[in-house]
Amino acid sequence: MASEPRPAPAADAGSDPLAARDAELARPRDAELARPRDAELARPRITSVPVRFTSARTRAMPESVFAHMDAAKAAARAAGRDVIDLSIGSSDLAPPPEALAALRDATADPATYGYCLASGSRPLREAAVRWHRERFGDPPGGPLDPDAHALQLIGSQEGLAHLLWAVADAGDAVLLPDPAYPSYFGAVAVAGLEAIALPLLQQNGFLPDLDAVDPRAADRARALVLNYPNNPTAGVADEAFFDRAVAFCRRHGLLLVHDFPYVDTVDGEACAPSVLSRPGALEVAIELYSASKSFHMGGFRIGWALGHPEAIAALARVKGAVDFNAYLGIQRAAVAALARPRSAARRDALVFAARRAALAAALAEVGWPLSAPPAGMYLWARIPTVAGALAADSLAFCDALVRDTGVALAPGRGFGPNGEGYVRFALVRDADPLREAARRVGAFLTRQG
Repeated sequence: MASEPRPAPAADAGSDPLAARDAELARPRDAELARPRDAELARPRITSVPVRFTSARTRAMPESVFAHMDAAKAAARAAGRDVIDLSIGSSDLAPPPEALAALRDATADPATYGYCLASGSRPLREAAVRWHRERFGDPPGGPLDPDAHALQLIGSQEGLAHLLWAVADAGDAVLLPDPAYPSYFGAVAVAGLEAIALPLLQQNGFLPDLDAVDPRAADRARALVLNYPNNPTAGVADEAFFDRAVAFCRRHGLLLVHDFPYVDTVDGEACAPSVLSRPGALEVAIELYSASKSFHMGGFRIGWALGHPEAIAALARVKGAVDFNAYLGIQRAAVAALARPRSAARRDALVFAARRAALAAALAEVGWPLSAPPAGMYLWARIPTVAGALAADSLAFCDALVRDTGVALAPGRGFGPNGEGYVRFALVRDADPLREAARRVGAFLTRQG
């Protein structure tokens, strides 16, 4: 009869360099998982996988709040709940018919089946430059060149992550808004950078106070990241703010990275300003765009970058090592979408404006008053005190809410420390489901009180 296998003897860290490295790597990971505030978001340690195969950068990445809520939604469905999912900002509107037709035609074109090198992306770069010129005019620094000032992205999220690799070195700092889209924090961690938080406070219109930034911190940073219209707060920035941001970056030698996927979500005939339209911006700025919000093509993973030629070239060099650009058919779909009239984008923006107003009114009726912002796909709301202890713990609030009512929201904690105590409602359902969600939320709050 075979004997039970005996465990291997513990390695002597003094004689085994790999064991010593494992011990060193394990300490911060264990310490991170031990933090009570983040315990709910931390994955249990998988002891069968050696720590030596998990980099320090990976361990520094925050756990995904969206993955956490995905599991919570699955548990609610398994328990028989009818889930109204307002936790993910994935548009439920249809992509432009002309974009779908372009993609459909491309699948029958053998010329689209191979790798797409840089020259193959030129039609999209030309379309992006043309779209920007028609929307904002030529930048004060001169017209954009599709070869020097434009680059195809596999979504703006990919673009930001690789841009940080391209323009900063491990150990550098980056000025990052707080709260911010959660992927920003992961991108900073993977690049080995230090995040210097810029608080976005309601009393400041969710704009960072650049005058309050320590000049020494700004001088050792490599980039300033901005995002307006903003996710998650739906705050908006005007041209005067971007003028101050450009001057700030010029003064401190920073690259201004403006993540601009919500360009078409402003109410009425107003136009969200492009930072590239401001004087001096082309010397310090790069802007990231996506087809996910303007054209409801989130699953297509396509976007583009416009701006400073050195930053564009650096990003292209990094991307050249990790991807061959998006499928050419998807690029053709984006070209078709960029050619549609702006009136179509305005009609879509009105859909989100109506939903925003409907949800804000419905929440006010159940005792959760808040003002509807003038842009974006979200309502960013402080949890009311009637929620009791849950008001200070957005993750626990969202867990309990989806478990008890089937309404899924995004916990503010996942958007940074300044997001704690808030939740984000994504306006990705029609008005009637939004009103039903508000009714369920109101009943939940009543039970908490």
